[in-house]
Amino acid sequence: MLFFTCQDIANSLFQHLQAELNVRVESKDKDLAAKDVEIAELKRRLFEAHDKNKSLEIDLEAERVKVETAEEAKKKAEEARDISTSALNVAQNNYAEAQTIVDTLVSESEWMRSRGVVVIANSILNATELDEAVAALIDASCAVGHRGGYLECAQHVEAEFGQQFDTHHCSVADQADSMLSQVEEVYEHLSLPVTELVTDVLKHDDWSTRLKSIIDPPETVELTDEEEAAGGDGDGGNEAGGDGGGNE
Repeated sequence: MLFFTCQDIANSLFQHLQAELNVRVESKDKDLAAKDVEIAELKRRLFEAHDKNKSLEIDLEAERVKVETAEEAKKKAEEARDISTSALNVAQNNYAEAQTIVDTLVSESEWMRSRGVVVIANSILNATELDEAVAALIDASCAVGHRGGYLECAQHVEAEFGQQFDTHHCSVADQADSMLSQVEEVYEHLSLPVTELVTDVLKHDDWSTRLKSIIDPPETVELTDEEEAAGGDGDGGNEAGGDGGGNE
């Protein structure tokens, strides 16, 4: 009787333990399910963080590219600025040189207009060679005109009196026309020293300076004999003074 009672107790205890175990198993299952949910949430957050990290890396790379592009653009802008500055300096120097040339040309043109052309023209007009050529041309022209008039008068006389008039008494020979042609040839090919000088000067780049030195040479002051003697005495006195100082 006692055995069955113990058996019953054991069964009851076993059932109680099994029930307790079942409760604990169910609790553990619930805990595991909650852990699974938590793990799934953590995985989801981890994946999101990973995706965000990739997105941040992409954004960071894009920003890095932007920075590099900006730096490259800045470098190119600085290079372009340096080139522009250099070109501007060259342009300013060229402008200054051109302005100097223009000012020089204006000054030289003004001098030529007011002084050079007048002097050259007067030198040409007053040249002895031109005077002689013009005088010879006038004489030859007068001779041809005189002979032509003489022959024309002779023709009128012959027509009036009906007989031939002797023209050998004319003071101008038959060679007057040929002489005039020769004089005209000389006049047309006349070469004056002043024109040759000006032509030679104009072949040089510094033609204005050369022409000015010819037309307006620098003035020289001629010393009188007394001034030259005084200058020589002064030099001698200085030399004597120097020797005296050395003796002392």
